[in-house]
Order: sequence, then C-alpha cells, then structure tokens
Amino acid sequence: PGERLAPSHASAETIALLTRRRSATAITMAEPGPSRAQLEQLLGIAARVPDHGKLAPWRFIVFDGAARADFGQVLGKVFAAANPDATESQVKFEANRLTRAPLVVAVISNVLEKHKVPEWEQILSSGAVCQNMLIAASALGFGAQWLTEWYAFDPQVKDTLNLRSGERIAGFLSIGTVADAPRERPRPPARADFWGL
Repeated sequence: PGERLAPSHASAETIALLTRRRSATAITMAEPGPSRAQLEQLLGIAARVPDHGKLAPWRFIVFDGAARADFGQVLGKVFAAANPDATESQVKFEANRLTRAPLVVAVISNVLEKHKVPEWEQILSSGAVCQNMLIAASALGFGAQWLTEWYAFDPQVKDTLNLRSGERIAGFLSIGTVADAPRERPRPPARADFWGL
C-alpha cells in the first residue's frame, strides 16, 4: 500500500493562483527556463491527474536547447512544401516557432483503443495534464502557454515525432521567464444550471 495522503490541502495561495491564472504568450518569454530539476518536477506534477484505470494515456516530448531549432527546421520545410507561395519571412516565422520560449513540452495523448475506459475519458486526462503543467509552471515562477497550432495536426510533423496509431498532440506547452506581466482579459461568467429547480 502507498503512502497515505491528506484528502484536502487548504491553501489560500493556491486559490489566489487559480483565481488569477493567466497564460503568457510564448513571444514574451526569455531565459532562464526551468532547470532540469524543475522540469522533472513539472512533468511529475503534470502526471498527477485523474486517470480512470491508471492507464497514463499520455506521454511527453521535450524540446530544450538546440532541439527547438532543429524541430523548427522540420516545421519550416513542411510549411514551405504545403504553401509554395509563402514568402521567406513566413517560412522563417514557422521555423522559429519553438525558439520563442526556453522550453517547449509536447503532451501526447496516447489513447488505448478498444479499452473498457472510454476514449473520451482518456483524452480528457491528457487535457488535465496540460492544465496541471500550466499551473505548476506558474507556481514555479514561469510564464506558460498551451497551444496546438497547425503543426499539431499535420501528418508529416506527427510522423517526424514518431506518433503511433491512436496518438494525438494535446498541445505544445511553452514555458519561460516573462518580464512583462500579461494583462487580464474579459472572462465570461461561469454558467451553471441547478438541476431540478
């Protein structure tokens, strides 16, 4: 049997963080990014999500250092091939997408098909992984942004990343230091219907 954990963790700091959580755009990020120890902590926290059946239906691909530019070259080539009229600056823009932030983590939804746990629940678990990573990055003092963009859905890009059958990119998480605090944006009121009233 595992360690007993408290069923709740009353924390005003956590409530304050969640109340004011705001994504930062990757273009505003700079060094330093998370250290290797902080990255391991981020991945560990990201994985602590509801997971019906204990399937862990997700995995991570980390783009750090030169790997960001290397993968960017793939993006530039794929974009140029699909858009023969694209200008050199447009291709360069696509090739530089992952170099905006010091660290980019791709969360891969790894659905187990024909399993008793519904696919939809497995996919939702991957979304929870992305959200946990956003919150953990903020708590560690970093800005973070969760995006997909066109390359999350491109077959050639997915082949380059060796995605298997049933795997999809839930998102690319850009993480780094942000000097200029993002501004709040309008938020729609939370909608709730009380059943039976």
